[in-house]
Amino acid sequence: MPRIRDLNIYRSQLSPGPHNGITDVAGVAVGHFTLIEGDGAWTGNGPFRTGVTLILPHPGNLYEEKVVTAVHTINGFGKVAGFEQVRELGNIETPIALTSTLNVPRVADALMTIAIEQNPHIGLGFAATGRQGYASVNPVVGETSDGFLSDMQARSIGLAEVRAALADASTGPVVEGVVGAGAGTSCYGWKGGIGTASRVLPERGGNYTIGALVQSNFGRAEELTIAGVPVGLHLQPPPSKRVEDGSIMIILATDAPLDVRQLGRLCHRAAFGLARTGSTCHGGSGDFVIAFSTANWMPDRPEQVVVERETAVYEQPIMSLLSLAVIEAVEEAIYNSLLMAHTVVGRDGNTRYGLPAEEVVKVMHGYHR
Repeated sequence: MPRIRDLNIYRSQLSPGPHNGITDVAGVAVGHFTLIEGDGAWTGNGPFRTGVTLILPHPGNLYEEKVVTAVHTINGFGKVAGFEQVRELGNIETPIALTSTLNVPRVADALMTIAIEQNPHIGLGFAATGRQGYASVNPVVGETSDGFLSDMQARSIGLAEVRAALADASTGPVVEGVVGAGAGTSCYGWKGGIGTASRVLPERGGNYTIGALVQSNFGRAEELTIAGVPVGLHLQPPPSKRVEDGSIMIILATDAPLDVRQLGRLCHRAAFGLARTGSTCHGGSGDFVIAFSTANWMPDRPEQVVVERETAVYEQPIMSLLSLAVIEAVEEAIYNSLLMAHTVVGRDGNTRYGLPAEEVVKVMHGYHR
């Protein structure tokens, strides 16, 4: 299955990184666990078309060396975990996990278990380290629903599956489509999934990299727009039993030395990339953005104030480039999530068809693209 750039119908103003993915930001890794199991009628224990995807900002102990992070809610019909502490403190201390809606508590619990294994003082205090207070941990988990294709009630993703995704984590090219948290999702009436893209700012913008990863599960077929062309008005999937407003999780990573406020500005720009693909953020959707910078690691509860850090004091000269990078990367990541997804038959015979690339090309050529 091709990515959007392979079809020669899409151009961007900024250049992508080597992998054209979120892992182009140095140190960022992505891992998946995918559960494809069972066929036919719902049993209460399957069939499953689900999974979990982890995004790791760096290879170290994220609890001891946190990264600056901002979150943004475009539309809040969702069950994300950990956002409130991120808003308050401006950092994350576990990998970011994406999964299906009813698995959020189980995945959060798994992240806490792994964090405690790596940091045994969590919940017990700092007597052995000389630091003050008692430590807790804030797992960050995002979700979209895969209930059309998978048995969500069984809540099949837990500690073993999160461990497997962690073991799978790589800084190389990201596997896209029907994988991990995207195994059972839908997008614009077609099969959705995991997609990613990146942009590298030119020299006048500091040569910084911005990467996006999405878990796409939103939109109605007629809304799909590709590079300004109303593809959904000309190309629609076979009739389905159910059409959902759906949701999307958008993860942004950058090596630019941005603070929480500045990352928040980038979070807001992600909505423009989403809109370029045709979304109007339906009332029944959960559309969330998480943005982090790998430039500055934040030690956990340092004994004194940390002051020697490189931060963009005034980002305005490059804000337009940063914004464009986010918008383009999010837009392209969504296209990749669609085009890299194949047809999936799920529980009770429910089916989501893969977006046919050759038909998309025909429509685009009709608009001289």
